Amino acid sequence: MATDYDTPRTNHDEEQTEQSLEALKARRNESAADLGDDADPFEAELDLPGADLGDEELAIRVIPKQDDEFTCTSCFLVHHRSQLANEKRRICRDCAA
Repeated sequence: MATDYDTPRTNHDEEQTEQSLEALKARRNESAADLGDDADPFEAELDLPGADLGDEELAIRVIPKQDDEFTCTSCFLVHHRSQLANEKRRICRDCAA
């Protein structure tokens, strides 16, 4: 079926958009009310870079580099041998791209 672009457009889309905007505004107000009065977004606890973490303990198991892995000379990440783009320069595919 051919569409006649010269015909006047109906306001049905505008009414639906206005209803959608009202629904979005109502949902935004409801979600803001869900935070409660005692929740201040500016007082949230943040992990700041350079913070003193001297008394924190990391529990990570470090696995040595395997025989089928290599260290990229550009990004210094350990990759699987399948990611090797240039064996002579020992560069991974991400750095070679």
